[in-house]
Amino acid sequence: INEPSLILADEPTGALDQATGRAILDLFREINDRGTTIVVVTHDPQVAASCRYTIRLKDGLIEEAGPAGFARAAAEEE
Repeated sequence: INEPSLILADEPTGALDQATGRAILDLFREINDRGTTIVVVTHDPQVAASCRYTIRLKDGLIEEAGPAGFARAAAEEE
């Protein structure tokens, strides 16, 4: 319970102010650095850009997947 191998996070920053949202994402990064896999579901391109690997779905199908670089580019476009 104290050291899960997987964390599922559905819109973890959705109802938070920006500072608190950033703190949550920083905490996720620290936890991930220690070896825990974190799956984040989000509609926010800025949150997706903070992830190491992203999978973009459209109409239930994988539209694009890869290292975070492509998500960062999408976030900068918006």
